Amino acid sequence: MQKRLQIGILGLGVVGCGVVQILSQERQKIKEKTGVELVITKALVRPGEDKSALATAHNFQLVYDINDITADSDIDVVVEVMGKIHPANEFVTEALQKGKHVVTANKDLLAEKGTALVQTAIENHVSLYYEASVAGGIPILRVLANSFVADEITEVLGIINGTTNYMLTQMVEEGMSYEDALVKAQELGFAESDPKNDVDGIDAAYKTVILTRFAYGLDISLDDFVVKGIRGIELSDIELAQSLGYEVKLIGLTKKVGSGVFAEVAPALVPKHHPLASIRNEFNGVFVRSTGIGQSMYYGPGAGSLPTATSVVTDLAVIAENQSDNKPAPQFASYTAKKVFADPNEVFYRYFIALELPCEKVLWQEVQKLAEQFDLSYEVVADQEIAGKRRIVFLTKAINEVQKHQFVTSVNKMDASHVSQIMKVMEE
Repeated sequence: MQKRLQIGILGLGVVGCGVVQILSQERQKIKEKTGVELVITKALVRPGEDKSALATAHNFQLVYDINDITADSDIDVVVEVMGKIHPANEFVTEALQKGKHVVTANKDLLAEKGTALVQTAIENHVSLYYEASVAGGIPILRVLANSFVADEITEVLGIINGTTNYMLTQMVEEGMSYEDALVKAQELGFAESDPKNDVDGIDAAYKTVILTRFAYGLDISLDDFVVKGIRGIELSDIELAQSLGYEVKLIGLTKKVGSGVFAEVAPALVPKHHPLASIRNEFNGVFVRSTGIGQSMYYGPGAGSLPTATSVVTDLAVIAENQSDNKPAPQFASYTAKKVFADPNEVFYRYFIALELPCEKVLWQEVQKLAEQFDLSYEVVADQEIAGKRRIVFLTKAINEVQKHQFVTSVNKMDASHVSQIMKVMEE
């Protein structure tokens, strides 16, 4: 008897429509490879949303109540491409509890609720897959899960937010200010009208949580690490970094240090010869260091209808293959490692630090004394007077997180002085 998996899809927005298109194109290929036919039978849409032409063309039913999908015993797999945490969490949880496999592209959901959802999937003997939740069309999660079984990952760092990378590219190539680059990104649909999740690093942080889980099996949350976006970056900082041989990029970082893991999302100076430095506009790139392979790089579109939908359909094909082979429902990843964070005294980086202070020479001398107190060596790369203020930029030698925090905190406590910008200098 021919095997068939019936699919209920939640959401027919940009990605949902892409899933319908890709599955229509690749259904025969997947069937030939797995022996299983994948068929969308129902799609959940908002009341008043007209998707009738798409439903008619692809022969599936539109529904407006989640129960029409979760309570349908003929539906085997639910695809969630609605976005946001609620009501997606409730819908996905119910689908898993009803014994349906789930594929989702929702990084917010996975970062915030992933542990509970994986446990629910295990308890109900179904699979939960989410390749499309990080870096869109780059199959990075499956690579981390499968290709490093005989290797030890020591660091994963990446440009994993296309909006901010587009903005930084425009600032470099077109000389745009942060504000103008944001407006252009919004006009092109790369940034939302409220760009907070992108420009404040939250989107990249969600993805860094998921990357950390796959790289180390460590279940972390956004509260466990520093998250800083590109808001407040000046064109002058980017131009200075360029003159010093660096590109400014928003980097999601997760790294083994000693017996623990260090994670962060923040702007960083990336050497121009580093593979990540060449990632432009809305594209993403993920760079992996490991003890066996050494260095490897994964590059591609980080978002968009068809790239993201392709990752979703790949997850569906994996479920079909599992069914064809009569495998018990495997999970994409398990988060079993004990949560151990790196000792901040052992996390060392060089830093680009910009100070603003009154022009009086005595205050710079006080800053120098603080640097000496915290054993912070540096090289001044810019010293100029702007609008009656003195702006000094320097590159430090390698310092640890404790030294950095003590120095920055102490400078910011000084009258009329503050650190206006600080960025890591990534390793060569």
